[in-house]
Amino acid sequence: MKMNEINYCPGTLAEGFTSFSPGCLRRLFMGRKVSHVLPYDSPGHDEEVAKEFMDNRKRISISGVQEKLSLLLEKNMLRLTRKGEQGTYILKPIPRDVRVPGQVPANEHLTMQIARQVFGINAAENAMIFFKDGTPAYITKRFDVKGKGMKWGKEDFASLAGKSSDNAGPNFKYDFSYEEIGMLIQKFVPAWRIEIEKFFTVVLFNFLISNGDAHLKNFALLESSTGDYLLSPSYDLINTRIHVDDSDFALDKGLFSDGFTSDTQKKSGHVSFADFMEFGRRIGMNESRIMKLSATFLEKQPLIEALTRNSFLNEKCKRAYLFHYNTKLNSLLRN
Repeated sequence: MKMNEINYCPGTLAEGFTSFSPGCLRRLFMGRKVSHVLPYDSPGHDEEVAKEFMDNRKRISISGVQEKLSLLLEKNMLRLTRKGEQGTYILKPIPRDVRVPGQVPANEHLTMQIARQVFGINAAENAMIFFKDGTPAYITKRFDVKGKGMKWGKEDFASLAGKSSDNAGPNFKYDFSYEEIGMLIQKFVPAWRIEIEKFFTVVLFNFLISNGDAHLKNFALLESSTGDYLLSPSYDLINTRIHVDDSDFALDKGLFSDGFTSDTQKKSGHVSFADFMEFGRRIGMNESRIMKLSATFLEKQPLIEALTRNSFLNEKCKRAYLFHYNTKLNSLLRN
């Protein structure tokens, strides 16, 4: 895209900005005046840059299929980390092997903004950013870095469940249920009654927004300043249905460890809010809290449409995004 086409903050999607808004700069870059254009050509356009990016990928220790690069902020400039440096930002360029790959950064950015702005989910700080040739990428601030090379303790739920490719095969991060994750939260988190409500909200959000890749490694516990462990900020939230043909839930068992299906789902063939009510009960929530936390998910949210219109998705993907949202909302409302 052309840089002069930007009319919305690449972070918050607020109208009337041609670069990052002051609020975005404060949250994402500690108030420093950082450009929305990286000091690099995209790897596909420059062999020297491509080599530098390949070297950077060898050092970053973030797992996952999508390419991730490590950046840090030096004065007001973002740059790739060098050997021995601790990055504080993760850059995710356009991936491969999915439908409309060029729309993935804008999709993840929009979904993360909806999570925070519409539903109050604690999501990792994030924004859209662009290479010098206009190629888009997604950037997020690492929440596990303390500073001075130190990191907060972090354990994803594959580790907490004792699952790895060595002992559970290549499907290890999908062979589970969300109910079982809830039981792990009860086991490992002293303040589980508070954290379980956050977990319920994110699972409901993932269903509503068609995120079919919310697997065990996309949930984690993070060390707090007092030394206990709480749910980490949400990350890797995206409408996967635009890019792949997937199911409603990433985990093979779905919501329940025993294959439970509500009467509503048996009649309609679709997951409904009755299933989430049962899910909430099973992970230790009372009915009044389930209803209160679900209220915003069970009514149409005009802000979702506004943020989608302001997003960096192309027009076709904007229509698809809203179609999937409305389809899932209707599914929740079935009774």
